[in-house]
Amino acid sequence: MDPVYDDTKDKGYVQESDIQPGHVEDNADNLKRSLNNRQIQLLAIGGSIGTALFVSIGNGLASGGPGSLFIAYLMYSCFLALVNNCMAEMATLHPVSGGFVRMAGKWVDEALGFMAGWNFFFYEALLIPFEITALNLVLSFWRDDIPTAAVCAAVIVLYGLINVLAVRAYGEAEFWLSGGKVLLIILLFCFTFITMVGGNPQHDAYGFRYWNNPGAFAEHRSTGDKGRFEGFLACLWSASFTVVGPEYISMAAAEAMRPRTYIKTAFKTVYWRFGIFFIMGALCVGIVVPWNNATLQGILSGDLPSGTAGASPYVIAMKQMGIQRLPDLVNALMVTSIFSAGNTYTYCATRTLYGLALEGRAPSVLSKTTRNGVPWVAFACVMCFPFLSFLQVSNGSAKVLTWLVNLITAGGLIDYLVMCITYICFYNACKAQGVDRNSFPYKGWFQPYGAWIGAVWMSLIVLFYGYASFGPWKVDTFFSNYTMQIVMPVLFLFWKLLKRTKPVKSTEVDLTWETPFVDAYEASFTTPPTGFWTEILQLFGLRRNKVNKQG
Repeated sequence: MDPVYDDTKDKGYVQESDIQPGHVEDNADNLKRSLNNRQIQLLAIGGSIGTALFVSIGNGLASGGPGSLFIAYLMYSCFLALVNNCMAEMATLHPVSGGFVRMAGKWVDEALGFMAGWNFFFYEALLIPFEITALNLVLSFWRDDIPTAAVCAAVIVLYGLINVLAVRAYGEAEFWLSGGKVLLIILLFCFTFITMVGGNPQHDAYGFRYWNNPGAFAEHRSTGDKGRFEGFLACLWSASFTVVGPEYISMAAAEAMRPRTYIKTAFKTVYWRFGIFFIMGALCVGIVVPWNNATLQGILSGDLPSGTAGASPYVIAMKQMGIQRLPDLVNALMVTSIFSAGNTYTYCATRTLYGLALEGRAPSVLSKTTRNGVPWVAFACVMCFPFLSFLQVSNGSAKVLTWLVNLITAGGLIDYLVMCITYICFYNACKAQGVDRNSFPYKGWFQPYGAWIGAVWMSLIVLFYGYASFGPWKVDTFFSNYTMQIVMPVLFLFWKLLKRTKPVKSTEVDLTWETPFVDAYEASFTTPPTGFWTEILQLFGLRRNKVNKQG
């Protein structure tokens, strides 16, 4: 039987008295644990907030109205919190490279790990050109003659320079870029509150006026109650693309300093990030502009270009109120937000491909790293995907965005379904092997019921979010919405038949895995973990004595 993880005895499997003086490896592979607390917390924000929260959310508002939008984002955030709860327990105990992808192969079935890995890789890799395309559209807010190809090339070069350096350099860049996102969100929330109570050029305290006129619930595709329900579904599909989070922390866990503390903290902050950023964001959007706004409806119908900063409900509201200069500031911060998201996707796609190579589910050459711990071969492969953004030169940005969004959304939903399935198997293994989950660094609440509920919810979203392609039937719409749902089972069966894999029995699941490496690494520190705000103060030369030291 595998040993029980017990943190009541110093550090778990490995006690401090067992640590001999000398060098302790960061990981079982070649990645380096260089991301500190403040970088991890902001990286978690950077990966979860992109252009969708500021621009694409307007499509949901135009389809369903402010009431449906708020309820949909609230519901989806609550169900995704259940997934986060699963991932937090597993990744805090096993902060391995490849995150949930390798866990699926290790604890469920190698075929599931193969499918999940390639699904998440393509999900992240396709998000890179999506963000570059969105960046071009946002820049067109100022002028239309900015050369598209030049912007694409410049962004690709910058992503390459940031990610080819040591992970510490990437973490520092992402810290400042994500800080711009937080500033933008605070600015937009303040704009909403101040203007709704009368702080606008018209001195109009409009409050929740648009919830009454034209109303909180809009009809979409049909009329009556059915139309309002379809409007709610459109808002739910919007939420499924916008609200993300746990997968990025999972991917960063293998390169995080003191993961037992810092990764646990990052996962715990996901809950309030859902509440503040996504749920409050949906509420604010429904306050500042009515769902029947001509610009929003024109974008929804395809008569007007989508994705530009001018398509943002906030910018539309600012223009209607006659507010000058503020739209330019919002647009500038939106540029940093979009660039940051693409930067994070480049990082995650690289680490996913590296994790696949470690498990033999991708060519072994992809596991090669530099002396600084950067998987350079995997990185070189990932950097081919940003060149897809050049498609917009001939096909138009709006069309490329539509293609990518439809393909990407299903991939993200499948990732969350895999996380729930993996946790259920992990939970069953702990129970079968007599492992006490109370001894883990983080114990998920309401388990395994939370995992089952999350799995059922994500399955329903995956199956039905493209239902509109069936009435009237459109072949191109069907394949853009359901390509990933078709390809992923094929990949699963391909690997299962090729390698003749079998589901891992609960009694045979390896619950030890790389835990001894992590415990030895954690035990090597001679000082307490440094807090987030302490590290912020250290940026300005304060509290320099509070640092992480290893023996």
